[in-house]
Amino acid sequence: MDTPVKPYQNREEGKKTQVRNMFNGIAQNYDALNRVISFGIDISWRKKVVALIEATNPKNILDIATGTGDLAIHLAETNAEKIIGLDLSPGMLSVGIEKVSQKNLNHKIDMIIGDSEALPFDADSIDAVTVAFGVRNFENLTLGLSEILRVLKPQGSLVILETSVPEKTPFKQGYALYTKNLLPLIGRLFSKDKSAYAYLSESAAQFPHGERFNNILKEIGFTTVVHHPQTFGVATIYQAVK
Repeated sequence: MDTPVKPYQNREEGKKTQVRNMFNGIAQNYDALNRVISFGIDISWRKKVVALIEATNPKNILDIATGTGDLAIHLAETNAEKIIGLDLSPGMLSVGIEKVSQKNLNHKIDMIIGDSEALPFDADSIDAVTVAFGVRNFENLTLGLSEILRVLKPQGSLVILETSVPEKTPFKQGYALYTKNLLPLIGRLFSKDKSAYAYLSESAAQFPHGERFNNILKEIGFTTVVHHPQTFGVATIYQAVK
């Protein structure tokens, strides 16, 4: 992405600070918003991520940009001994911590504040890494992906779920109408922060999805890189190996 999209373009703070503040502000409504804007299909996408991770039989899993912990909670269904949910936003994490506690998963899931571009883990220490709807929020995409490569064990798996833009007619046109007209309207129903939902739409449109993102992963040093478009291409699951 040549010009990084930020939630509040007219402010001087860096993208990382703006993203943290944005998610702090919408944390309480974030889960409900996700269900509405994806028509609930995001749950099935996360389950596919879990299945791909489970097939590698990891002992520990790092879920980066865990947010309110949706994916981390799904990952608790695997045989992994420990799942670590890491996020930059204290507001999102507080919601996630409560959800983990309500499901009695404190013994299996640790929720911690952390920066995806400076992961607090040793090199070659993590069996598998997941990121759901988070890589497009990295301030420095190359640095964030390089950190993931660093902490993964050799042959460790990376699975990323991210929004993308349909390329085939009529889905491409329908998606454009939805994100330009309906998504901002839905966002206003959930939050007074209009910029937040404009950012979510704009960042998705500018993210280098599909083969472009595959090539970035390969340039970082990942191998066996494949992608799986979901629901006509509105989201994509990426798999890669260290």
